[in-house]
Amino acid sequence: MNLGLTDHIAIVTGSSRGLGLATARALAAEGCRVCLCARGEARLKEAEQEVAALAGDVKRVVSVASDVSTEDGVRRIVDATAAAFGGIDILVNNVGLARGAGLLDTTDADWQEALDQTLMPAVRASRLAVPHMRARGGGVIIMIASIFGREAGGRMTYNAVKAAEISLARSLAQELAPQNIRVLSVSPGSILFAGGSWWKRQQENPAAIAAFVERELPFGRFGRPEEVGDVVAFLASPRASWIAGTSVVVDGCQSRSF
Repeated sequence: MNLGLTDHIAIVTGSSRGLGLATARALAAEGCRVCLCARGEARLKEAEQEVAALAGDVKRVVSVASDVSTEDGVRRIVDATAAAFGGIDILVNNVGLARGAGLLDTTDADWQEALDQTLMPAVRASRLAVPHMRARGGGVIIMIASIFGREAGGRMTYNAVKAAEISLARSLAQELAPQNIRVLSVSPGSILFAGGSWWKRQQENPAAIAAFVERELPFGRFGRPEEVGDVVAFLASPRASWIAGTSVVVDGCQSRSF
């Protein structure tokens, strides 16, 4: 299926590995010009080369090493994308971090970090990208949330910020629809990739993770990043033109909410 994304301009935050990189790869393979961003410059450059190989031209991919937990960091990414490609059509807010444990063991600093590293980058990037989208006649904003923004599970801070992203997407969808800008969220389940949180747990305690997979994942395996990236590419495309405001679950039947 041709998704109709040729020469669309996309930003994917947190795209040096995992879900962000898989999304950037999927968009580049469909003909998008893509801006990757992350804090670690060395890994980001490797990711840029990988995505450029799929795009077939190094000029179709740029990368910006930047800290999206700051307003200036987000602005650098948006400005660099517009300068390189002439606008923005697609924004995928993928970056996220949440530490802490239970209520009594989670500090104010842990809560603030979760907001600064997950929710506020999505707010700031969306705010800066919308004028560029409006100038081009429309666009798409996608929040990479989680099934644990829809139901209990995971760290308390993670639940809260992912639920906030789902709510933000719903609110923005209503606000921006008259400007032909679609907003939605994607809620993945447990995804395994090298260096990710599930991979680290698997290295530390393989027996416990094997038991988790048997107990919680009906297909008997973790999801793969590309299984999420491909869905994001479809949702960002004109083929999904009537999908907005909702949260699309990509979890292999892991979650239990309706």
